[in-house]
Amino acid sequence: MKKKILAAVTAFFCFLAPFSVCAEEGDNSSLQLQSKSAVLMDQATGTVVYEKNSHEAMPLASVTKVMTLLLIYEAQADGKFAWTDTVQVSDHAAAMGGSQVFLEPGETQTAADMTKCIAIASANDAAVAMAEFVAGSEEAFVEKMNQRAKELGMKDTVFVNACGLDADGHVSSAYDIALMSRELMRKFPEIKEYTTTWMDTITHKTRKGETEFGLTNTNKLIKWYEGATGLKTGSTGKALYCLSGTAERNGFALVGVVMAAPDFKVRFQEVMKLLDFGFANYTIEKGYPVGQDMGMIPVEKGMKECINAVVKDEISVLMSKGSKGQWETKTELMPNVKAPIAQGSKVGEMVYTLDGKEVGKTDLIAAEAVEKASIHMMLQRMMKQWC
Repeated sequence: MKKKILAAVTAFFCFLAPFSVCAEEGDNSSLQLQSKSAVLMDQATGTVVYEKNSHEAMPLASVTKVMTLLLIYEAQADGKFAWTDTVQVSDHAAAMGGSQVFLEPGETQTAADMTKCIAIASANDAAVAMAEFVAGSEEAFVEKMNQRAKELGMKDTVFVNACGLDADGHVSSAYDIALMSRELMRKFPEIKEYTTTWMDTITHKTRKGETEFGLTNTNKLIKWYEGATGLKTGSTGKALYCLSGTAERNGFALVGVVMAAPDFKVRFQEVMKLLDFGFANYTIEKGYPVGQDMGMIPVEKGMKECINAVVKDEISVLMSKGSKGQWETKTELMPNVKAPIAQGSKVGEMVYTLDGKEVGKTDLIAAEAVEKASIHMMLQRMMKQWC
């Protein structure tokens, strides 16, 4: 992103840095989909660029496991378990029908292999086993799923189980599925190690001995679509055929969701159509990178006389190809700060606008800590000023 400083320095050190991206507004009228519901969302900003009945709640089948995986990864990141920990299969988990890896009661697998079975083979038995491992019971895990859905703003969703088998009241919408898919892919990009794997294996270890079991990815996008990164298929008698598909090209990532497609091929074809539309008509522009130096601020009574203000978060803005929007940044720094200052303390902010409308904001923070100066040091500074 090219930037040019235009404005003079003010009392708050304000700068304007405009640029434009040229393209044509995409026409989504050509997207005639057979799926009952669909949505296309920009992964970076959460902007919806196409929707069809996107808030209609309906069965979502194994796409449910996007939330299951999100909670598993969050629990591991919080230190609640290690990927090498052993997970034992309960009678309840082993009894799951539908898509499964045929885990037996009492069998053990590592948490990593259980998660691999969920992400690659959409294993219902592994999903329930991990739910019990993380929360103590599937019921307790489902409570966490619904709480997390509320936190993400998933207003059309109610989870009843951890795997997605048909159950009364177990519903979501294309928009909500995109929300949780975006959260999973952004927060835990390492899941792509599994979601882009076509074939793998696990080893069943039971009283009968050890046998190797093959895993094949249920998501054909990773074979059929350039840049595919995931994510999750689903199909049941009530849900028909569903898919949350993710892809990335040149740093631009999208989430395409279809629900209630009439057959398994259509769901893949229509998600690819959604992704094609997004990549053809939109682009992502990124603001200043994390840690970018945006100026210095005087420090009162500090061991250092100035500190650098740096960008806390990189801002992304979705742009239509062909639009001639003017993107500007306005940076406001505090005139001074008083020591002591902790590293990462807010010392200003940067606002991004597109054609005068705010489209993003990030804090500017202290690049380093500054301790309060000793009385001896302050006296020395005063002496220098007098001399």
